[in-house]
Amino acid sequence: MPKKLLDAGGRLLAIASLALGFAMAIAFAADYPDRPVTIVVGFPPGGPSDTLGRIMTKKLGELLGAPFVVDNRPGAGGNVAGEVVAHAEPDGYTLLLGNNSILATNASLYAKIGFDPVRDFAPISLIGTQANILVVNPNVPAHSVVELIDYAKANPGKLNFASSGYGAAAHLAGELFKTMAHIDIVHVPYKGAGPALQDVISGQDQMMFATAASVIGMIKSGQVRALAVTTLKRTAILPDLPTIDELGIKGFEAATWHGLVAPAGTPKDIISTLHRATVLALNDDEVRQSLGKLGVDIVGDTPEEFSAYIQAEIPKWAEVIEESGAKAQ
Repeated sequence: MPKKLLDAGGRLLAIASLALGFAMAIAFAADYPDRPVTIVVGFPPGGPSDTLGRIMTKKLGELLGAPFVVDNRPGAGGNVAGEVVAHAEPDGYTLLLGNNSILATNASLYAKIGFDPVRDFAPISLIGTQANILVVNPNVPAHSVVELIDYAKANPGKLNFASSGYGAAAHLAGELFKTMAHIDIVHVPYKGAGPALQDVISGQDQMMFATAASVIGMIKSGQVRALAVTTLKRTAILPDLPTIDELGIKGFEAATWHGLVAPAGTPKDIISTLHRATVLALNDDEVRQSLGKLGVDIVGDTPEEFSAYIQAEIPKWAEVIEESGAKAQ
């Protein structure tokens, strides 16, 4: 038999064995779940977090044989939802769809929150990241990140970067870029990404960090010019767009991310079952396609890896927030 066919067969066998392992592990988690599981989402229905949550609940329910339902608890940048889950019974029936705000930046943005993002949660898996895209108004005389930085250095304080509000991911991405590129650019906050993008298109502001899904249509129509992506790896939704890291600002990463966590103290066998089911869900073609439309680059890491990621994100953004003086409004 040709080597290529042997290699392909080996891969198929490995995939089949892995799938069987997942199925067995899920099946052998005694008596869990035997009733509905609630995934609390810290943002209103219809938004990206809610949509992602509903994609995942549908597939997790199919895999684990019990209903998974979304419970929207918006408020305080996701802190309301975080507090609900942090103080819930640690039995695996109340989970949180956490993100970079709830689990990383809010601890520094808010004077007080009712939970500790490390102590009060048991990570399950990082579901995926949504890249932010650095876009500029087409009249800005810069067609690359290097040209933009050179232009900003030659014109200190004259470039405005818009955001969806103080402490939002777009704001903090801009502050990180400002610090790492050693440039003087001015933050202009808005009440939402829509108005911010409109003023970048009109030229009122010159640049913005926007989620890929929200800005891809404007990039294709020429209303804004995309310069780079803020993840360490290129994003599937715009695979030809380079990262800021590869363009010279090493280590630059400012992604919006989403992951599942449970209350601290949730039994390890339940965390293991939820992790394996999450990874299996993320390997489903329909789920991958649905998340891809949201601009999500799928991760599906281990509880230990997700825990380490959260713990690295908190001090990183605490420093950015302290330097910028950003506070939740």
